[in-house]
Amino acid sequence: MVRALGLLALALMAPHVVGAQALSVLHIKVALVDADGNATPVPRHALLISDNPTTAAPRRVLTGADGTADVRLRPGNYTVESDRPVAFRGTTYQWTAIIDIVAGRDQALELTTRNAEAEASSASAGVPSLETEPSLLLPRWEGSVAALWTPGTRASAFVVDSRGLVVTNQRAVGVATSAELQLSPSVKVAARVLTADSMKDVAVLWVDPSVITSVKPIPLACMQPKAATDRQEIFTIGLPLRQPKDLLSGTVSELVIPRGTEGGPVFTADGGVVGLTSQADRNDDGRRGSSRLVRTADVCEVVAADAFKDAAGRRAGSLSPYQVSTPTFDVAFITPVMVYGVRHQADLMAKRTRQGSRTIDAGPLPVSRWMDFGNWSEYVEDLPPVLLVRITPKQVEGFWKGVARGAAQTQGVALPPLTRAKSGFSRMRAYCGEAEVTPIHSFDLAPRSGPDQTHEGLYVFDPSAFEPGCSTVRLVLYGEKVPERGEPRTIESSILQQIAQDFALYRDR
Repeated sequence: MVRALGLLALALMAPHVVGAQALSVLHIKVALVDADGNATPVPRHALLISDNPTTAAPRRVLTGADGTADVRLRPGNYTVESDRPVAFRGTTYQWTAIIDIVAGRDQALELTTRNAEAEASSASAGVPSLETEPSLLLPRWEGSVAALWTPGTRASAFVVDSRGLVVTNQRAVGVATSAELQLSPSVKVAARVLTADSMKDVAVLWVDPSVITSVKPIPLACMQPKAATDRQEIFTIGLPLRQPKDLLSGTVSELVIPRGTEGGPVFTADGGVVGLTSQADRNDDGRRGSSRLVRTADVCEVVAADAFKDAAGRRAGSLSPYQVSTPTFDVAFITPVMVYGVRHQADLMAKRTRQGSRTIDAGPLPVSRWMDFGNWSEYVEDLPPVLLVRITPKQVEGFWKGVARGAAQTQGVALPPLTRAKSGFSRMRAYCGEAEVTPIHSFDLAPRSGPDQTHEGLYVFDPSAFEPGCSTVRLVLYGEKVPERGEPRTIESSILQQIAQDFALYRDR
């Protein structure tokens, strides 16, 4: 009797044992592939898994940060479908797949661009976008962040330019003139400190570009630097001491970072760079402390200052504006590199040098008339990333004034030319091909002191407005004497290429 009961119990348990052994693993991977074959994983994507025919409510699973999920299922036929679509680069994607699970055999299901239901995305609410998925920041940019070693500190830094530029906070560098950048556990390279600005808490270093050819620079977007509000959530990548790279989050005013991560890049949820971290203070344990955000605008200013110095040096002896003219007006195209170069030369000339016991003051370098911006000098002083177009009326000497000056010269009196403007300046229109370009600002330069109180025009443009890609760039200038008749002037392609080259230092960052 006892034996019979034992056999009956084993018989009742057998189906459960077989069922448990029959479970298989379904490996799911969700990724979107672009035209170049680059795959972007879709993290935290919700999938519903239902058996066919339906016997229970769908099972809901979420993909991890790498876009994968593993699910254990019994043998059978299943439908795997997106709980809701995901948006990426203007298109929404969702998936529906039917798959057979065989007992004891693991299977893989790849949900990609090819087998997705895709349609142009709308601005409808509730559709998550990969562009605003913070968990993608670490896999996307961790290769661009490195550990920075100096004799006194260990911090983080990140590559911003393929030509070897690396940035961190100045507190990490201190007074050091060199450092070491550890790109991986086995690769450590020498770095030279180019600039360390204690006021802005930014340091720029240089490494041999050949050692970072595989590193993707983190774009600072210096043409239009982003900013974050105090209560906005931000994310930073850094290398804590004796730990792997990590993605940390918090608000601007409350972000707490481990020691060693200061100097890392700071992002908003959509991936825009808003600055880098710096340690404000440290707790007693020396491991974690509150941080402060060094904003992108300050980082860009320090990086640009070094780039300006290099660019102006390459243009040494040729810091004059690119100039063209019409019968009535002179036109000068002025870039930030020119403004910086002239100002830097003036500063160098004004520095005092000592020769023995004597102190010699060389005095300021005379500023070109093109670089005297009068009532708009403060605006130009900040070196905004814009193209300035300055229009100056041509000066002519009347016939009788020339005769009078010649007569005076015969009597031994040398007089300067007695000139006046051919016409006052009224307005300018600019064209890229057939499309008219609207300036950011149109300023009026107040007249200089003197008998001829003629106004000049100063137009401010986005530098991309006159890129070499325009079939033609044409200016039409109007004077006060005949306001309805414009003087056209087509700009040579060589000038446009030179302007584009001056702004390359912004585009590369």
